[in-house]
Amino acid sequence: MKKAVLIVILFLLPLLSCESVRPVTFKGDLRKATDEQLMTKVQQDALKYFWDYAEPTSKLARERYHEDNIYPQNNKNIITTGGSGFGMMSIIVGIERKFVPRKEAVQRLTTMADFLENSDRHHGAWSHWINGETGKTVPFGKKDNGGDLVETAFLVQGIISVREYFKNGNQEEKILAQKMDNLWKGVEWNWYTKGGEKTLYWHWSPTYGWDMNFPLKGYDETLVTYILAASSPTYSIDAETYDQGWTRNGTYTTNQTKYKLSMYVKHNGAEEYGGPLFWAQYSYLGLDPTGLSDQYVSNYFDLNKNHVLIDYKYCVENPNNWAGYGSNYWGLSAGYTRNKDGSVGYTAHTPINDNGVINPTAALSSFPYTPKESMAFLRFLYTEKPEFIGSAGPYDATSIHYDNWFTPRYLAIDQGTISPMIENYRTGLLWNLFMNAPEIQEGLKKLNFKSTKYNIK
Repeated sequence: MKKAVLIVILFLLPLLSCESVRPVTFKGDLRKATDEQLMTKVQQDALKYFWDYAEPTSKLARERYHEDNIYPQNNKNIITTGGSGFGMMSIIVGIERKFVPRKEAVQRLTTMADFLENSDRHHGAWSHWINGETGKTVPFGKKDNGGDLVETAFLVQGIISVREYFKNGNQEEKILAQKMDNLWKGVEWNWYTKGGEKTLYWHWSPTYGWDMNFPLKGYDETLVTYILAASSPTYSIDAETYDQGWTRNGTYTTNQTKYKLSMYVKHNGAEEYGGPLFWAQYSYLGLDPTGLSDQYVSNYFDLNKNHVLIDYKYCVENPNNWAGYGSNYWGLSAGYTRNKDGSVGYTAHTPINDNGVINPTAALSSFPYTPKESMAFLRFLYTEKPEFIGSAGPYDATSIHYDNWFTPRYLAIDQGTISPMIENYRTGLLWNLFMNAPEIQEGLKKLNFKSTKYNIK
């Protein structure tokens, strides 16, 4: 009998290690945890979304995960490309922090790479949503049924980071790195200039062509799309496309201030306070703003830091008198929200679209810019509001004002920035991987960027 039990245990151990993030974080009273222990705790919790709850066939990130088991269209197999890129970067953090075994991570990332290679691509770009079982495009909207260049860029941030992390590893790791290299080199960035226009376009559909007609112009979350397009060794854009498209011939800069903080650039549709905080995060999981400048923006780190501080100061000021807002409960970003009737919706929260709902990803993913303020939020959440914490970390939307309301749901694109951005604050891990990629350095030089940190002149 004992021998039979032992055999069962030995059989199950590897399965258990594959399916769950290793519990290595602080286990005592969280009120006694150090700042470092709390950061490790939330990093590990957020990784569970991409490890424990990954789509089972592709191993890529589900668009959403609902603990209440209420899914739109009851489809649990939709994967999101951008969130999957963030998930790849979260897994790299998991390896470094020993949350997951390196070998198992390599196997999982290889499965992802193989799936992406065989998935629908539209002039090299992936669609926003993909069926995780078949690899077929799932329309994000009627005409949004083809290539999504921005989501592809977020995915490629992760792809390049994985390549750089494993390129000097063992044979299996080098094969993985080569697979990732092939994937990113297959993206036809210049196709998305709509026949040579000096701007990038977000969408192209095999059915509707360019009908979505969404040019990428600054400033919002899409900067890294231009960086990658300029860096491509196979389908590159020129500097003129960046200058005319993204910077609007340099007219996207501003002298405007808020709370005596320079805004540097005009935030699309949110010029007074700046856009939702994911604009300071999505392009910057890999792109390091530290010491980064170009002919238009003198300091990208200060641009992002000021953006976050303006949001923080607005929440502390709290002009709408929402209960709970303050120095330890703040941060407005896109994500789930509470509708007026109490149901769950989705919106991009900003100071000009503030309904009393806080998305924890906003403050937690801002650690590189506001470590003191972000730590106050992290400590408050884990020690005073445990109801806001679920199986994969903080829930996507919370509100003290509405009687401690929360939705027991997660979104990949929000959960995926938490662990990488905290790691960038702690060690600069993802920044160093991405910024030291040879193509990225050449692309930045092409667009006349300079970086004192990475000696780009």
